[in-house]
Parts: sequence; structure tokens; C-alpha cells
Amino acid sequence: MTPSTVVIAGASGFIGSYFQRRFLQEGWQVRTVGRDASADAQWYDDGAITKVLDGAELLVNLAGRSVNCRYDERHRREILDSRVLTTRALGRATARCAEPPRTWINSSTGTIYRHADDHPQSEGSGELGSGFSVDVARAWENELEAAVVPGTRKVPLRMAIVLGAGGVMSPLRNLARLGLGGHMGPGTQKFSWIHVEDLFRVVLFVHGQLGLSGPVNAATPQPVDNRELMSLVRRSMGVPFGVPTPSWLLEAGAVLIRTQTELVLKSRWVEPRKLLDAGFAFEYPSLAGALGEIAAGHSDPSLT
Repeated sequence: MTPSTVVIAGASGFIGSYFQRRFLQEGWQVRTVGRDASADAQWYDDGAITKVLDGAELLVNLAGRSVNCRYDERHRREILDSRVLTTRALGRATARCAEPPRTWINSSTGTIYRHADDHPQSEGSGELGSGFSVDVARAWENELEAAVVPGTRKVPLRMAIVLGAGGVMSPLRNLARLGLGGHMGPGTQKFSWIHVEDLFRVVLFVHGQLGLSGPVNAATPQPVDNRELMSLVRRSMGVPFGVPTPSWLLEAGAVLIRTQTELVLKSRWVEPRKLLDAGFAFEYPSLAGALGEIAAGHSDPSLT
């Protein structure tokens, strides 16, 4: 039997690299779209992208510049364009396919919801926030919705912070190693997250659940606050203590290391209501279990 084909757009990052390995392990044929010469099609070569997409079963778009930077005018434009223009290019190419993908899962972000420390934000009852990050998320999802691809089911995946052997874990572990792994700001802000393996399983699950439509929240049902997050990071590394970082110092430090305090101070409380109602079971529902697995080095399939 011919293996199913998945096209991963933006496959060179932490999540994309993991997805490539996992799809191959599961017996899929993998094609890629990206900036690297090694990709099967490069961005804005519509003909090449159409050729890669034609006959594929599933399209997963992970493209997007890192938001771990200062939000000056140039970076704002790069962050927005890297999401909107790539989604637009995939829409054009999919529309030209003789056999378009059955499912198009497009990255979005749980940051689209407001700062929430009172109750969780589900797909149905969640309230969208305001500000630059939310504007980007809205534009991203609007571009997906605007794509005219009647033969393809489109699902924006509102991802929480993705944990694995890379990504956000590297700076958190470095802080803990230096003795600076205490809580950040008030420490009460919610931290919604998902293990990268569960994110991969969510993508397969959504693809197989034809009744799932509209935005889907990809986050564990067991978020923690920042105080517990940093405590568990320290524990997973065997570090006994960590100096807390007040908000004013975070603001100063963020300027020096050229990032935004929003990444750690915004309270993200994302509820995966659609996944739970559809029967999805998380392999890593608790942060303690996820961090223990990551510390053991098992979250990277190339290491097992």
C-alpha cells in the first residue's frame, strides 16, 4: 500500500524537525516547504509548492518567525509576514492542486486569548485579547479562512507553549542552572503548555476527526502558574533553589537580551475543550511528568 503523504511547511524549526522524524517513524512520506535549499519547495515558488502539495493527504503549516525578540518595527513586520504571506502562498498553491490535501492544519497561537487569571479560555467561550501578538494571530487565522480551497478542511491550531528537547526549555533550564530559576513577576500568571509529542498526536487526531472544524486549542488540560513551572524546572534538573525575578527587573533584562516580557508575564490559560470532548487522551497531561521525560532526553526520537 502506498504510504500517505504529509507536507510540512516551516519544517526546519524545533517542532518541524520533530514532526518530520515522527511522521517518518509512523510510515508517512514527508515533503517539505521552506527557505532552505534542502526543502522540496521554496517559499513563493507557487508552481513548486503546488507540485509538492498535489496528491498529499495532509498539510501542516508551522512557518513563522520566532517571537523571541524586541517588537520593533522591522521585527513586527517580519513576524506578521512570516505567518500571513506563507499561509497565503499555501492557499494559492492548494487551490491549484488537482488532488488537494484533505486536511490543512495551520499553526495559530493560544496567545490570541486575553490575559486570563480568572478562568480558562476555550474555543467556544474564550475572549480574544488585544495588542500586537493578538493582532498577528487574528491576521494569521483570517488568512487561512480566506483561502478558497473547497476540497480541503482547514483547522487553525491554537498552540500553547510547546515543550520538548529545545524551544522554550533551553532558556528556562539555563536560568535554573545559573540559580535564576525562581518565579518571574508575580508568579501567579498561568502557563499553558503542551508536550511536543502530544502536539504531534493532536495533529494526527485532528486529521482523523472529520467532525472537528474551526479553531482547536492545543494545550494540556493541566496548566500551572509560573511559580510552579519554575519549581518543576528546577526539580527536573536537581537545582535546589532559584532567585525570583521581579517584573521591573524583567523589563530591564528584556531590553538587554532583546526579547519581550509578554512571553513570561502574560497569563495564558488555554482550555482544550474540543479535543477533550472528542475523546483525545494526552500522553503527557502533567508538567512534572513532561519535564521528567524531557530531562531524561527521551522527547527527541533521534535519541531513542
